Order: sequence, then C-alpha cells, then structure tokens
Amino acid sequence: MSEGYDPVQLGRAVYEKVCKIIDGVEYRRYYRFRGGKWYGGIATGDVVGCNLRCKFCWSWSRGSYRTDTGQFYSPDEALKKILTIALERGYRYIRLSGAEPTLSKLHLLQMLDKLESMNVKIKFILETNGIEIGLDDDFARKLCKYSRLIVRVSIKGTSPETFHKITGAKKEYFQIQLKALEKLIEYGMKPGEQVYPAVMLSFSTDDEIENFLDMLRNIHPALAENIDPEYVILYPHVVELLKRNALKPRIAYTPDNIPQFMI
Repeated sequence: MSEGYDPVQLGRAVYEKVCKIIDGVEYRRYYRFRGGKWYGGIATGDVVGCNLRCKFCWSWSRGSYRTDTGQFYSPDEALKKILTIALERGYRYIRLSGAEPTLSKLHLLQMLDKLESMNVKIKFILETNGIEIGLDDDFARKLCKYSRLIVRVSIKGTSPETFHKITGAKKEYFQIQLKALEKLIEYGMKPGEQVYPAVMLSFSTDDEIENFLDMLRNIHPALAENIDPEYVILYPHVVELLKRNALKPRIAYTPDNIPQFMI
C-alpha cells in the first residue's frame, strides 16, 4: 500500500459520528438545505462528513471535514425539505452535497425509494467521489434500479499521483473511483446520461488530462465526451485551506468570475 490515509478506514470512523440507525431508519447529519444556480437550478441538502480530505474543498469548514455540526434528519425529513425548495422554485433537480452522501448508504437508498414512489418530475443527482460504489458491488447494483437517479462521479485529479497530492489519500483509491464508473455502466446505467465523470482539473497538465481521457475511453467512449470539468473556486476559506497545504492550482477562478460551463 502506498503512503497516505485509507479512505475506507476514515469513512468508517466518520460514519459513527454522522449517522445513526433508529428502528431501521438511517439518520444523517445535515448542516443546511438550500437552493442554488448549479445545474440550471437545484435544491440541495448539505450533509456532514466525508471519507476524503481534499486540500481544495469548498465545504471543509462546515461539512466535509466536520463530524460535529448540523443535526440528524431521517431520509423522509431531509427529502421533504429538499423537495419543498425544489417545488417552490421550479427546479428540476435535487441533490445531496457538501460531503460524501454514500457514507450513509441506507439513508441514501431510503431517500431514493421515497422519491421513486412520488409523483414528481424531479431527478436526483448523486454527487459522489465513487469510492464506496467502486468497492461495493451490491450497492452499485442497487443504485442502478432507480429511474430518477443520475450519478456524477467526481474524480479527484487525473492520475494516482495527483489524487494523492490533492487529497492526501493512498494512490490506489484513484482507480477505485474509476471502478465506480465501470460498475455502474456494467450494471445498467447509460454512460454520459445516467452516469458521468466530473474531474478536478486545476492541478493537472495538458498531457495528464489527455492520459486521463484515454482511461475514460477505455471504460466507455461516452465518458470522455461527457466530462463535467471542475476547477478550484477561490472562496476565502478555500484560499486559507490551499495555503495550509502549500498547494497552488494551475487554474482557478474567483467567486465573481465562475465560467458558465461550471454552473
């Protein structure tokens, strides 16, 4: 094993602080519910707790690095809050964000079950780093049964080396993120539509990006054609985190100059 922390071990420790099961229902900590401009308009529940410690994370001070903030909500309670925002504002999409939604698998599946049974024309975008999906065949299969689910696998960097540099995690987990894409396609999701990659490009060279595109093409050509590019947004608290880690992005944007393709 390479140097760095193990996201699986970290995820298990975080789970104990941000999730709990009561009478078969899994509760998860949330620190806020909000609407926003992303995806053309989306309602979001921001969860607490992540299995990575990305050194550029926009939510590190409130969600991803934390285990002690927010309050617990059942899947039904959280979904009701998110849907209320979506329906009031006419949004077509909802999501969980702010940290890693797949740490609470049962909570997520129970939420998706509820949404699937409802008469609403709303899609659920699962923003995930993919590690739990890549390691768990059964979980990957279960996700593929939902007609309203879109899975956006956010790949941290374009190589094992960059992944380690910007997350501090063991290099081999970079491939686990790609494995999540493979499994979801294998078990029935349509690449580029129901499942697609996002990728943090702020720290990669052009050659590294091209090599990464080849990796995606080897999984399925549609993945390389449907990338959601991610770049660091220089919010003040993100600048602070970058300085703490002596990390400098090659490309980054200020909050008042975010490109349209990222929104």
